[in-house]
Amino acid sequence: VQLQASGGGLVQAGASLRLSCAASGRTFSNYAIGWFRRAPGKEREFVAAISKTGDSTYYANSVKGRFTISRDNAENTAYLQMNNLKPEDTADYYCAARYSGSYYGQQGYEYWGQGTLVTVSS
Repeated sequence: VQLQASGGGLVQAGASLRLSCAASGRTFSNYAIGWFRRAPGKEREFVAAISKTGDSTYYANSVKGRFTISRDNAENTAYLQMNNLKPEDTADYYCAARYSGSYYGQQGYEYWGQGTLVTVSS
């Protein structure tokens, strides 16, 4: 499955952004989707994930209550709604797809999109 992330940009602290992850090539609903991010000088980390049907969602503690992951299987797209953004949310954000395995571990994700840069100014 091919993934393309979009929606990043430069915003001020407290603002909102919605990232999109458009999929093509395989049956989108066969894959759970995860969002990860890599901040400058740091390792890539888990942000959020959503099950194949969208019934279950998972979040890193650092974004819980501020970010919401969702998906539209009819549109082959997943989303990451980011509210109350903070400067520490500045990072390249990646979406990824996995057929099975842990939602949190990067190793289980078979397909990755390119990053979309989110910059939050204070």
